Amino acid sequence: MKLRKPAGFFFISLLIALFALAGAFGTPASARQAETPTVTPRPDTVYITVTYEEPINVRGGPNSVYYPVVGSLPVGAVAQAVGRSLAGEWVKIVFPEANDGSGVGWVYAPLVTISPGFLPVVEPPPTAAPAVVPTLDPDFVASLQPPPTATRPPTFTAPPPLVVPTYENPVGGDGGISTGVVVILLGGIGLAGLFIASLRRTR
Repeated sequence: MKLRKPAGFFFISLLIALFALAGAFGTPASARQAETPTVTPRPDTVYITVTYEEPINVRGGPNSVYYPVVGSLPVGAVAQAVGRSLAGEWVKIVFPEANDGSGVGWVYAPLVTISPGFLPVVEPPPTAAPAVVPTLDPDFVASLQPPPTATRPPTFTAPPPLVVPTYENPVGGDGGISTGVVVILLGGIGLAGLFIASLRRTR
């Protein structure tokens, strides 16, 4: 007499066979991970990496005074660079987290490292104009100015009369011998001396 096998035995055997087929024809998990495409940076794209020891600010423009902070990047963060300032001190990056909705931001270049590549010079965004332009009260400005002082107009003062100096002649003068007479007498004495000398030579 043959014993009939219970129906449960066949059901368990069928499940084992199905699992065996699934293991033979299924794709292993490691193979499925290998087939997942990875994002490869483009060779002509420039990236920045935050190398500062603390998170850095991302600003709306290339200046820490005239542009507000639109976000921050942690240490080691990588972002795509799209331009630089004229002096190269600031780098413009793609920053979707910018709170101003622009999708871009600017980081200070000494706080990051830049991968090799060409970065064009881009124009900075316009700075925000003040809502109210401060003005000074004209009356207040006038009160700060010193009152004008009365000044005496210049008067013309005649120069002293010109005095021509005179010199007295020690030789000439009233009752004296003029200079011309002295010269004539000396010349006559000289001629007489020459005449007498010539007569002595002829003897």
